[in-house]
Amino acid sequence: MSTTPQPAGRHVAVEPPPPQGFWNEFRDAVSPRTVILIVGVLFLQLSFVLSYVGAFHSPAPSQISIAVVAPEQVSARLVPQLNALDGAPLQATAVADEATARQQILDDTSSAALIVNPAGNTDTLLVASGGGISVSSAVQTVLTQVEAAQQRTLTVQDLVPIESGDGRGLTGFYLVTGWIVGGYLVAALLGVSAGARPATTRRAIFRVGALVPYAILSGLGGALIVDQVLGALTGHFAALAGLGALLVFAAGAVTMAFQVMFGVLGIGLTVLVFVVLGNPSAGGAYQAQLLPGFWQFLGVVLPNGAGTDTIRRIVYFDGAGIGGNLAVIAAWAVVGAVVAIVGARFHYHRALAVEYPRPAAAQSELSGVQARG
Repeated sequence: MSTTPQPAGRHVAVEPPPPQGFWNEFRDAVSPRTVILIVGVLFLQLSFVLSYVGAFHSPAPSQISIAVVAPEQVSARLVPQLNALDGAPLQATAVADEATARQQILDDTSSAALIVNPAGNTDTLLVASGGGISVSSAVQTVLTQVEAAQQRTLTVQDLVPIESGDGRGLTGFYLVTGWIVGGYLVAALLGVSAGARPATTRRAIFRVGALVPYAILSGLGGALIVDQVLGALTGHFAALAGLGALLVFAAGAVTMAFQVMFGVLGIGLTVLVFVVLGNPSAGGAYQAQLLPGFWQFLGVVLPNGAGTDTIRRIVYFDGAGIGGNLAVIAAWAVVGAVVAIVGARFHYHRALAVEYPRPAAAQSELSGVQARG
């Protein structure tokens, strides 16, 4: 058997022989860390199925607010009847007149209004499809059945129709989804290229700061696409761009915080929060009033739902009631940034302590001083 001579002075690395035995070789090929990651992926996959199917498999209206305009003796009977329907699909309230009911719809404090005609058998339902087609359709379905049981008919007027380019009112949801995906992808990319945990506090600040120009460009780009390019949501460019920048920064900051706290597993937690839990609860295909209670709650506290609802309010209700949503998104942004920076500082000092441990005598003396103090 011939061998190839190696140049003098060169050392050739020789791989150690593989471990003997099936299980030993298997454990060498598939490390425990790999197994943990695979289990994590399986958990995310099944959680995705559970969350989306759980949210959408049986949508049912729940406590949809509706104003009722009718003579006092009629409303005194009708309002309790509507509130006592099986499953509590409606939350009816008597109002003084049609003008008040219309204004409540335009302010998005009521989702619909039933105008009872005491002189005939045809009543009027006022809706706002801009606030969610699934909500207006659900109210119409419920009240059509109620009216039919009383030998009455219903006509529908849409006070806030969706824009012609906003198919089924889903543009805002997809816009928010794109912004959030961009935010956590750029943060994950920074973590992969430069390490999940920044080496120093200053680098953590630089990394968080790098999100700002990206978020601004993302907000401007998304608003430009849905307004000037596609004409899907028109006339609100500045407001949408500002909201987009805030959403992108919030998603990126939270992703950085998760990476600082949990390393590469932080990316999985980001997917869990924003994709598995955030998307089905955001009120896209079905608004919160048609989702189960758990997803209704998530829609209020996660940036996905807060952002989607804010876009609807900006485009169709002149920005009425967006303060709470903006506070939710800003809270995620601030907490994410603070945790990312403080966490990086903590890991930096812990790494220093491991690399440069204090001498035992000095440590003993310090412990004694702390005990006496």
